Amino acid sequence: MSLSEKRLFLLDMDGTLYLDDRLFDGVEEFLARIRERGGRYLFLTNNSSRGVEGYIDKLSGMGIPSGTEDYLTSVDAAIDHLRRCHPGKKCYVFGTRSFLGQLRDAGIPVTDRLEDDIDILLCGFDRELTFQKLEDACILLERGAVWLATNPDWVCPTWYGSVPDCGSVCRMLTTATGREPLFLGKPKPAMVELALRRTGFTPEQAASVRQREDDTDRYEDTLGTFLVHLATQPMSEQDSVESSKLLHLIGDFERVADHAVNIIESAEELKEKGFSFNMDTAAYREDGKLKNIYLAGEFGGFAIHILRK
Repeated sequence: MSLSEKRLFLLDMDGTLYLDDRLFDGVEEFLARIRERGGRYLFLTNNSSRGVEGYIDKLSGMGIPSGTEDYLTSVDAAIDHLRRCHPGKKCYVFGTRSFLGQLRDAGIPVTDRLEDDIDILLCGFDRELTFQKLEDACILLERGAVWLATNPDWVCPTWYGSVPDCGSVCRMLTTATGREPLFLGKPKPAMVELALRRTGFTPEQAASVRQREDDTDRYEDTLGTFLVHLATQPMSEQDSVESSKLLHLIGDFERVADHAVNIIESAEELKEKGFSFNMDTAAYREDGKLKNIYLAGEFGGFAIHILRK
């Protein structure tokens, strides 16, 4: 099934649809085209520190209306996992007050105090981190509590650089206790599985659109969906970050990605459409581990990978 035939689009947001408060050119048209064809899109985020209301306001400010039903978060994945695998079990919530509130509102037994009847330690991105939480977590892990975590991201980007995200704090706890958590958010399969169950689409009908990952071993969450990776970082320091050139590709990436699967002919065709190749590194190849066929090249000074399962 070609990309133009897909009906469910799982979309990363920051760096894929926008940068900071700047919406990429072509996004509005792309989202409208999905709706016109009877399709659906979901905005995905690993950020467990707050609810989706902030994202709704952010996208609305950029001209993209959305509702809570258009989002899928690592908190949703955690709630779904707890309901299916640990019904009625009490969780110590290692995270923000918003995270705890979302879980409580979903009917999950939760606490933020060290108690004798805690079954699960659930970690998320915590902007309210204290040493007391770290100590409580170590005690619970030594007791043998089940350890779950929302996402394995090492850092969360900020205006001044980055701060430790859930993965970094979990690594600290692993170093202290020797325990390892079960991560539930991207790039683990739980979020894609939940998206497919919620919407009723099959993996063959779905496409995942995100920033390019440096670690290709992280493609584990696609579950057979068509995968498109975009990189919004310029190829060199001399290249200006002109998002419009890159997102002309998003606005028209159905055509480009469909060409990308024509292994023999697409390189020359894409050249004619403004997609330039460094032929020393740009090539199709089938990776024995991932079984992906992919195209690597440059568009408007930006790196881009188009991948297909």
